[in-house]
Amino acid sequence: MAEYHEISPNAPAGAKLLNWVDNRFPASKLYKEHLSEYYAPKNFNFWYFFGSLAMLVLVIQIVTGIFLVMHYKPDAALAFGSVEYIMRDVPWGWLIRYMHSTGASAFFVVVYLHMFRGLIYGSYRKPRELVWVFGCAIFLALMAEAFMGYLLPWGQMSYWGAQVIVNLFAAVPFVGPDLALLIRGDYVVGDATLNRFFSFHVIAVPLVLLGLVVAHIIALHEVGSNNPDGVEIKGPNAPKDANGHPLDGIPFHPYYTVHDIFGVGMFLMVFTAVIFFAPEFGGYFLEYNNFIPADPLKTPLHIAPVWYFTPFYSMLRAITSEMMYALMACVLGGAFLGAVKAKLPSFIKAGIVGAAAVVVVLMLLIDAKFWGVVAMGGAVVILFFLPWLDNSPVKSIRYRPSWHKYLYAVFVVNFLVLGYLGVQPPSPIGERVSQVGTLFYFGFFLLMPWWSRLGTPKPVPDRVTFAAH
Repeated sequence: MAEYHEISPNAPAGAKLLNWVDNRFPASKLYKEHLSEYYAPKNFNFWYFFGSLAMLVLVIQIVTGIFLVMHYKPDAALAFGSVEYIMRDVPWGWLIRYMHSTGASAFFVVVYLHMFRGLIYGSYRKPRELVWVFGCAIFLALMAEAFMGYLLPWGQMSYWGAQVIVNLFAAVPFVGPDLALLIRGDYVVGDATLNRFFSFHVIAVPLVLLGLVVAHIIALHEVGSNNPDGVEIKGPNAPKDANGHPLDGIPFHPYYTVHDIFGVGMFLMVFTAVIFFAPEFGGYFLEYNNFIPADPLKTPLHIAPVWYFTPFYSMLRAITSEMMYALMACVLGGAFLGAVKAKLPSFIKAGIVGAAAVVVVLMLLIDAKFWGVVAMGGAVVILFFLPWLDNSPVKSIRYRPSWHKYLYAVFVVNFLVLGYLGVQPPSPIGERVSQVGTLFYFGFFLLMPWWSRLGTPKPVPDRVTFAAH
């Protein structure tokens, strides 16, 4: 049982109230552990805005979502009309709806930037593997949340986008048709699908998302934040003052709360500018086809998901019958290299070659559409294994060989090109470029154990590099 603290009878009323609460709930303890006495590295830069911005957007999405649910009708006959009612007749409804739709895109912008910061500074390396894994789980839950929410306006692109994506599950061998039927709740996307997606979007996935966010923050505060130098400020050999506080750290509050308020201010200026002047953002945030009611009898000329899914959608489309031969060659080549180069017992090497042969046979027997789904899912799942793929002797890009920066730059450009091609109608040139981009994306991660060891890293300082400004 926690120790009970007495307070002077002459203490101010506020102090008495806080003491009463502290004796029953660890309010002051939580404040100290996670804010005023949580020491973060003193050399954070602008890349460290995006974690707190993701929290801000999550709050915006929850609050605006609550108000939208008050007026939304999850019924195939009424859904589109209820969104129009919110936009035209509900006081400030247009603002709430545009905040929510813009917030969805803003969420992915800040999360992609937050993940990229982790990638370049090695924030997934020991001892932060669980922080990264929880973060990737948040990303996965966020994709599910966005996909299910996208159906709710019941516009043309909502309807047909859901139809295409749900039908992909039918490509899974043996259980595919039943799985697609289970997700839809009907033989076509209809009222049952809308109700299922609504309940998941409003209740189930947000609960999982909030739980993962709490786990992510608890795991982060347990091991401490990384920094642009990748130097541990709280390790046994890190310099500390007489009170045991790290010399290279500063309390999160007030220093980084003020730092983050500046980032929030800059973000809100851009966010409100989009809401008031370009909420559709040229058809990328809100597609023009989605302002047309869903019509099961009229297919749009080009069906594409929202921009934040398009890199993965490009990978899905890249897996064609002819691409399968390139993938088979990659599987066999990878197994052969693994068997020749790896210092493993002979029976394990034989197992690797045998497993590769089985995979190649399955690739020949099972339709390319299924392997497209595997590639799309694998592109996200592979991120979970990043802490164990990176074998570089240093964490931060600052101290890695210079050519690593160019490799990461090519990776970013490749991801953006895949995203752009996912928005465009299929074309022979686009298909070929997306196939090369898909191979590069997976090659970047699967070959990381090899290329991350190459080159001579620069000397890493003993303490963080910081200049007051």
